[in-house]
Amino acid sequence: MKQIQFYIFFLLLVSSFFKIAAQQLSYEPKNPAFGGDTFNYQWLLNSANAQNSISDPNETQREERTELERFTESLNRQLIGQVSRSLLSNQIGDEGLRPGKFSFGDFEVEVFDSDEGLVVEILDINTGEQTQVIVPN
Repeated sequence: MKQIQFYIFFLLLVSSFFKIAAQQLSYEPKNPAFGGDTFNYQWLLNSANAQNSISDPNETQREERTELERFTESLNRQLIGQVSRSLLSNQIGDEGLRPGKFSFGDFEVEVFDSDEGLVVEILDINTGEQTQVIVPN
């Protein structure tokens, strides 16, 4: 019993010599998307990219194409764009979109008025895939 009292007295004596300081804990997020410092963005992005072990399979295809292949692809895109603009202007006319059904190759376009505005429904005839665009009044 005397030994326990000695240990308690010793602990009290030793603890009185040390100043114990405390502070309030505060949380500050690191990610700028959650209110953190905006200068952390680049660091977080670089860390995520360094840990990413999945590579894009199309990335190697982009690097392997020659200048001639890229030029041909660009020319094809421009020609298809020009043809589609020409078809669209022939079908729709100068007055703009008007209600009705139109066909563009494999696509069927239906334009009609509704309470929400002008509705444009586009249907891919081959796959049956459909999308709807609403142009508000």
